Amino acid sequence: MTLKGLIYLITVIITILALESLNISGIFKKNRYYTSRVLYLIVAMALSYLVTNFLYDIFENTKFL
Repeated sequence: MTLKGLIYLITVIITILALESLNISGIFKKNRYYTSRVLYLIVAMALSYLVTNFLYDIFENTKFL
C-alpha cells in the first residue's frame, strides 16, 4: 500500500468518526434513512479525499517523504 493510500484510509476513519456527531437525518423527510446515509457516505468520502490530498501535498512539499 502506498503512503497516499494509507493516509486516505486513516482520514476515512477519522472523518466517519467526526461526522457521527452530526444529525443529518433531521434535514430529510421521515422514513428517508437510506437517503441520509448515502449523503453521509458521500460527504465522508469527499472530506477524506480533500484532507488526504492536502496532507500528501504538505508532506511532499516539505520533503517528509
